[in-house]
Amino acid sequence: MLLKATLSLILLAAAAIHVSGDGPPKSHDGIERLAPEISAILPAGAHVDAVASGYTWTEGPVWVHSGYLLFAEITSNSIRKLGPDGNVTIFMQPSGYTGGAPYGGREPGSNGMTLDASGRLTVAGHAGRSIWRLESLDPHATRTILADAYRGKRLNSTNDLVYRSDGSLYFTDPPYGLRTQNDSDPAKELAINGVYRISGASSHKPGAPPANASLQLLIKNLPRPNGIAFSPDEKFLYVDNSEPQKLWMRYPVHADGSLGEGVVFFDATSDRRPGAPDGMKVDQRGNIYSAGPGGVWIFSPSGKHLGTILLPHPASNVAWGDADAKTLYITDSGELFRIRINIPGIRP
Repeated sequence: MLLKATLSLILLAAAAIHVSGDGPPKSHDGIERLAPEISAILPAGAHVDAVASGYTWTEGPVWVHSGYLLFAEITSNSIRKLGPDGNVTIFMQPSGYTGGAPYGGREPGSNGMTLDASGRLTVAGHAGRSIWRLESLDPHATRTILADAYRGKRLNSTNDLVYRSDGSLYFTDPPYGLRTQNDSDPAKELAINGVYRISGASSHKPGAPPANASLQLLIKNLPRPNGIAFSPDEKFLYVDNSEPQKLWMRYPVHADGSLGEGVVFFDATSDRRPGAPDGMKVDQRGNIYSAGPGGVWIFSPSGKHLGTILLPHPASNVAWGDADAKTLYITDSGELFRIRINIPGIRP
């Protein structure tokens, strides 16, 4: 009770501090309500619950259908498991960097996670600089590297990922998992920070070598591509850019999986609250939920900012959980939160 009460006070304080150009936002229990449509998504009395705390940087949550949540704790190079009993245990360690010497950077672990159509865990290796898949939900199962290089050069530090229904996998590759986290890092081999597609990723044979030859570069002009998600009908791919501009981009998806020219879906560069565009998911009506300045931003399919779930620290990613897919789990710099939503989410 004390943790929940303290969290509510922090969230309410955050809501009171932020002032937009149109006057102070309407908020309720840490929710910034900017448009009437938000009431169909977040019911009256909706509140954020703290589930676990004491971490440094949590990321990549994914709900496993047998009833538990996995999330990355990047700084400890681990993947954690939130069980049905509410207890958190270590699922895998290390999860990213596997070298013998100390890593020497801030983020040695893995990052985004998803499941393929067969329920196999697929992971953005981040400091491990690869996309890999676990052949069963056993941390000691075969780990298959799906991709780790483009045209003979190592990937930067794979960040977030999403499957298309045809079994291809799309992922982002900024430099945040490198030791210096910038483009001048001596280990960085690629000049770009790209968005890629692995065609036929779900049919990649267990234990087979990486499918680097089939890696397709789709986007190369975003300085810091980060979160990635499809619209429910897969006609559009959303990719956000964390810095220097805080952008959400939308790209038309062609039948062959390639992308058309992107347009700015929303620009939050002027919002100076802590946090930036990061991990995101969509619900069954096409609304987008994404980490952003001040917390988790909620957009309509047309790009209208409906509201924000305010958090005490920068948010990093979100995932749909529980049996009905109506619980939004949120990772941030030190905690794991959840909030009930009216509309079911789309999850792998």
